Amino acid sequence: MSNVVTVIDYGVGNLFSVQKALEHCGATVRLVSDPQALKHASKVLLPGVGAFADAMRQLSANGMDEAIKAYAASGAPLFGICLGMQMLLDSSDEFGHCEGLGLIAGTVEAIPAQDHAGAALKVPHIGWSSLVYPQARSAWEGTLLESIDPRNSAVYFVHSYMAVPRAAEHRIADCQYGDTAIAAVVARDNVCGAQFHPEKSGKVGLSMLSRFVASK
Repeated sequence: MSNVVTVIDYGVGNLFSVQKALEHCGATVRLVSDPQALKHASKVLLPGVGAFADAMRQLSANGMDEAIKAYAASGAPLFGICLGMQMLLDSSDEFGHCEGLGLIAGTVEAIPAQDHAGAALKVPHIGWSSLVYPQARSAWEGTLLESIDPRNSAVYFVHSYMAVPRAAEHRIADCQYGDTAIAAVVARDNVCGAQFHPEKSGKVGLSMLSRFVASK
């Protein structure tokens, strides 16, 4: 079935709200914890909240990390949310160095505690922030944000660390926090991630999830 979304259940993340949002967008949701189930998936969503190293440990405990890499190599759509998005990158320095899935080149780093002028920034970054085009991009055509108007694009964030993609073309959308540009959406080929919570981001988040459900 083309509208089936396989959601990885590895004990980290609020699966209930993600499942309900996907179902609202017309998806049939399969929660899976067996890596073998990814061999038969056509769309996979990787959720996550909490610490990077803990989540990677949970994924690797039964080989789900390698199953995700194999699935991504097949060319089918993979979407990571919040911590799930961060794990798509090479590594994180949260509580020490930890290797990620390596599907998008880059690192995960702490949000700066102050801006360039020395004024304090509140960390974690919690609340609604608008999406903006990164320096290397002037449109969202062909991405999960295609129908979003930047003038009405506020989405809900909760995070202390941010993804820093190595290549500018993998940076799809940013949000501005003080004078820090935070990567809000990243993508490489069939792999995409959102730092914010689409399931908690109203019409903008649901539009993004709907495009994922409809993706081929």
